Amino acid sequence: MEPMTPLTLDSPRSEHPLDVVERLASLRDWMFDRAETDEMSISVAGRWTEYQVAYSWIEDVEALHVGCTFDLKVPDRRRSEILNLVSMANEQLWIGHFDLWSAANVVMFRHTLLLAGGAEPTHAQCECLLKAAVDACERYYQAFQFVIWAGKTAPEAMDGVLFVTQGEA
Repeated sequence: MEPMTPLTLDSPRSEHPLDVVERLASLRDWMFDRAETDEMSISVAGRWTEYQVAYSWIEDVEALHVGCTFDLKVPDRRRSEILNLVSMANEQLWIGHFDLWSAANVVMFRHTLLLAGGAEPTHAQCECLLKAAVDACERYYQAFQFVIWAGKTAPEAMDGVLFVTQGEA
């Protein structure tokens, strides 16, 4: 098999993809900051904590990347158990994945929307990126807390957040 040669991705766009995200954030009254042309952050209040959602436009591969973090530092002593939990959570996800961002010792949810060939992102796609990120973080946030603060194992933490209640009390 011959090695793949890099593609030249030079398709004209009617607007910068983050302009779509910025317009959406304004319409939804979301707090956002766009200090850079290719980067934007949105603050989203969740049930458990405040989430920082960062959108990045990666021109080289024509991709809109979303990363969502929360204020929960991973101490070195709990790092391996958090990595086990990240792996277990990722097995449950259909869209995106969790990573342990080593530079800041925080868990991050990541997903990317490929827009190769000059495809334009829609409001719905950009909103779905944000929703997927926040929903995943909301679902597993307490599990990460259980491992970091309560010293639980990854399986114990997953059992604690994935239980399903039956009937009424």
